[in-house]
Parts: sequence; C-alpha cells; structure tokens
Amino acid sequence: MNKSAIKDGLKKLGLKTGDVVLLHSSLPSLGQVDGGGEAVVDAFLEVIGKDGTLVAPVFGKLGILTAVIKNHPEAEVSDCPFGTVAAIGRQAKEFCQNHWQADTVHGENTPYLKIADAGGYICLLGVDQDRNTTMHSVEALLQLPYLQESGERTFSTSEGEQCKRWKHYPGPHRDFINLDSLLLEAEIMKMGRIGNAQVRLIDSRAMLDLCCAVGEEDPAFVLCDNPNCKDCLTQRAAISASELECESFSLVTSALLAGRYVPEMIENMQESGISQIELDYIQGQPIQNVSKEKLAQAVKELRDNGCEVVSLRSSCLDADISKLLEMAVENNIQNLVIPFNADVAKYSEQAAACKVNIAFYNTVQSSEYVKTILKKAKSAGRVACLAFSAVNFAMTGEKPFLTSYRNGLRSFIVQLDLEDMTHAGSPTGLAEGNAEVKELISILRCRNFSGRIVLGAKNRFTATLQESAAEFKYLLETM
Repeated sequence: MNKSAIKDGLKKLGLKTGDVVLLHSSLPSLGQVDGGGEAVVDAFLEVIGKDGTLVAPVFGKLGILTAVIKNHPEAEVSDCPFGTVAAIGRQAKEFCQNHWQADTVHGENTPYLKIADAGGYICLLGVDQDRNTTMHSVEALLQLPYLQESGERTFSTSEGEQCKRWKHYPGPHRDFINLDSLLLEAEIMKMGRIGNAQVRLIDSRAMLDLCCAVGEEDPAFVLCDNPNCKDCLTQRAAISASELECESFSLVTSALLAGRYVPEMIENMQESGISQIELDYIQGQPIQNVSKEKLAQAVKELRDNGCEVVSLRSSCLDADISKLLEMAVENNIQNLVIPFNADVAKYSEQAAACKVNIAFYNTVQSSEYVKTILKKAKSAGRVACLAFSAVNFAMTGEKPFLTSYRNGLRSFIVQLDLEDMTHAGSPTGLAEGNAEVKELISILRCRNFSGRIVLGAKNRFTATLQESAAEFKYLLETM
C-alpha cells in the first residue's frame, strides 16, 4: 500500500474536502504501507484538505496512527484526562478546548458531540464497533442506569491544576459489534476495503440520533445476551433496579432464595438488580438459631457490598423474640417478621418498646381468623401489621385476592410475600399457580403501596433469584 492508494480508498468511501473525521485505527490491518503511519495520516489530511479536521482518541495505549496524530506539529490535544482526543485541522482547537469542563467525558460539550454537530464522520480503519468511542456518547446522552461516576483525577489545564469527577462514565464490556447491521440498514454507514483493512465510515450525527432512539426503547441495547458475561448481567441488573425506582414499593429478596452463603447472596443480588434482603436463613440455619456474632458479620459483609438488610424473619413461632429484637437493634435492622399467632398485641407491644417494626406472616390460618386477631390488637391500641403470604392462604383453600385480601386485610398489609403454588401445594412460577399474585401486585400498585414485596424462599423450588426477579419484572411490564 501507498499514500495514493489510501487516498483513493477514502474518496471511494465518500470522504471529501472539508470533512471532519474521527479516526479509530489499526495500522497493521492495512498491510505493509510505504511511509508507515505518517503516510496514512497524510492521506487523510490531503483528502479532507485545510478546511477539514482529523481527530483521534489518544487515551489509553496509543496505536501507531494515534501517536502520529498526537505528535503532529499542528495537533491540538484536549485537556480532559479521560476520553482525551488530538485533532489537526481548521476546527482542531474548537473541538479540543474546554473538554475537561463538560459534565461527562463523552456527552454534551465534548469533542465527540462537537464532531457530530459539525457534520463529522467516524472512520473505523481496520477495527470494529468495539473501538467506536462515540457509542459512549450515546450512553451518556441517555444517562443509562449502569453508568457510574468516574474516579477522581487531578490534572493540569490552561486554567491551572484541577481535581474532578465526571458523571455517566462507561464501565466494562459492551456489545457494540452487533450494531453493524443496524447502521447498515439505516444507510448511515458505508463499508469498504483499503488494502487488507475493512473500513467503516459512519455519519456521526445520524448514528447518535438513531442509537439514542433505540436506547430510549431498550436501555440494554448495547449489552450482550451471554448468560456467562458477568459484566452485562450486572449492567442489566442496574437497568432493572432503575426501573423499580419509579415504583412506590421496595423489592426485597429472601436470603434463602439469594444463596446459602453471604458472598453468593451478594453476587446473585447484584446480578438481579435487588439491593434489599430479608434474612431468614444463613448457611442453612434459620435466623433464630444464628449466633449474634455470625449475624453481625453477615450484616456487615452485605452492607459493605451495597446490600441493605431490611428485616429478620423467624420461621419458628416459639423462638426467643427478645433475642431477635436485640439482634435487630444491635445491627440497626428496623423490621422483624414472625409467624402469625394469637399474641399479636403482646409481641407488637414488645417490639414497639425496642423501636422495631414487627409484622406477622400468616401460616395455616384463615383470613377471617387473621382479621379477627389483627382487629383485636388494633382496638387495644397496638400497631398490627401483616406480611401477607398468598401461598399460605391458598393452602387453606382460599383465593388469596378474591377472598383473603378482600376480607378486611388490606389496611394491615405492610409486606407481600411473593411466591406461587397450587392449592395442592405444588410450587409454580409467579402467576402460574393459585396464589393470585398478579391480581395482588396490581391492586397494591393501584394503592401506591409503600411497603415491601419480598421474593420469598419458596421461589427457589422453581427458579433462581435472577429468574424470579425476571418473572416479577415481566409481570410489571405486562400489567
């Protein structure tokens, strides 16, 4: 290859005098080039002329062409330590100046958006869409939920030393490669070959507009479907968590559903987009049998990893409630959930004295019996709260929504235990049994229910935590 052949190839793709082009490149992909990287850069500069501008990202490990552009005597280099670019040409200074002052590295007021606004192109020379940095601009413009704040950096600018973080900074793996078909179908990308290199020339503004429209509909559109890609699983979970933020209720997982050991719980919660947990079992032990030391260690480990413990749940009616209340207070856990019993008033008073909220989950009682006890406690001046177990009402032969919920229990419910099974006791997926969970979720949403919806332990018989969370999300989306 030589400079003349490269120029011919660029012109054939549609590059012309006065154009702005952001170049991502691999020199070896072209094959042997007379004059090396300098000849390739000169080919671009001669095609776009004095009125054009050539830009290249110059962060991270520099490729040969990137280094040639950065070290060019006429190059301007942006002053942002992340997403840094170098530019040569008429608009070089305009594109690079004040990059560090933007709120994001790749969004508004950055070189990437300035190039698009100037009618510029993205050229992928011997590299694929995974090197297309402007796709991070799409993510930043959409403020996708999985984006995080950058690390803090101290750096020098023309205005002196600065220290700053940037919002909506990209994270790990993306599946930008799959965007080729989308861009080709929309006729905003041309593909050709120069030497051995496959070359893509993309209309930057058209790409941004199209991908932003797609991303509005599907925030996960650049994430892969590989079930073993932890990066994309975690990022999808962040999207799910963000979607739940608009709901009035809190979504919680049972510890037993989340995993046997705390690290397993943490990993599964992170991949499910659930940040709150109800501790019912730890390492196979019911919570009422766990030592104070083991509980404190588990709570600390969970919280250190962004998982909030919102309640303790006892599986035993005759457990030492004093011990459970003491553990709740010591670990700043505000809620205790225990089996329903005739002494609701007594236990409610005991919990209130410790400033712990207590709720009672029905086991094999009828809704009429539960209502009678709760009303009696309320008339005695006690706060009587119900953790409504739909499957347990179904096990008594009742219809949990049409009968149990509507039998005067609505005002007592602070928690819905979300599980499903048939009247005969066979576990099923959510909304596939007789627990009427879809009807219950729907009516609670209509009330702007501000309590907890707990993906209960019985879900583990039919699904993982991730699958249960996906089932629940599907129910919300289809209501």
